[in-house]
Amino acid sequence: MVKLERLTRGDLAFKGAAYTVTGLFALAALYPVVYAFSASISGKLAYEFGEVTLFPKDVNFSVYGYLLNNKAFWLSYINTLFYTLFGTAWSMLISACGAYALSKTKLISRRGFNLFIVFTMWFSAGMIPTYLNYYSMGVNNRWGFVFAFGVQAFNIILLRSYFETVPREIDEAAVIDGANDFQVFSRIYLPMSQAALITVALFYATNRWNGYFWANLLVSNNTDAPLQVTMRRLIEEYSRFADSSPVELPFAIDSYMFAILVCSIIPVMIIYPFIQKYFARGTNLGGVKG
Repeated sequence: MVKLERLTRGDLAFKGAAYTVTGLFALAALYPVVYAFSASISGKLAYEFGEVTLFPKDVNFSVYGYLLNNKAFWLSYINTLFYTLFGTAWSMLISACGAYALSKTKLISRRGFNLFIVFTMWFSAGMIPTYLNYYSMGVNNRWGFVFAFGVQAFNIILLRSYFETVPREIDEAAVIDGANDFQVFSRIYLPMSQAALITVALFYATNRWNGYFWANLLVSNNTDAPLQVTMRRLIEEYSRFADSSPVELPFAIDSYMFAILVCSIIPVMIIYPFIQKYFARGTNLGGVKG
């Protein structure tokens, strides 16, 4: 029978304080989401007079009906899914292959290649030269945007560090049995590094899903714009429409903005509980000793 260790008063006090602080932080993080949904379904007068603090007032879902009929919004949703899926796949292909090569001690000029990659994390050409470079290469459409932002040096370093922990005996045994580098990479390194690969893939997917700045600058065609860019444009267009339209709408301008925000975070809220453990593992990836 396992003997349970009794907690001292100090331990109980510490646990109670830790749970309390954690609970307060959780409530603080949850409040904006609840408020955004409440504000989106509250009546126009109730919101404008400041009656909405947590729960909705004069509930009506007309703003969502207006938003669901907006084709530009749903097209941008499809674009964001496209950028996230294909962009993440392309980024993982480059990062995994590059990390595998850099993890090999027999690679000629291995230190030099590692230095070049790390150097890009320390220094950059600057925002304007980077923009002019992307613009000159025609990065203003779907596939151009996918390929141009294909890799991040930090993620290559993470995967390289993890690949370096794979026992060399397994690698050498596979080579003796006649396996080539591609077979060693695909049948040994990738299966043994699933946690690291999933974590880095989540980093890429999150970055693609939340991408706004460069997409707003480079993607000129509205039909190729991702969700974050279209959200901003819809809010600006609706603000101008609401100010000049003689029709009295049943919801406030901010309610429309909050409805867009709520719709944009629904996929993340559904998926995040299932992938949270991989984000927790990802915090330790950088500390893996090579």
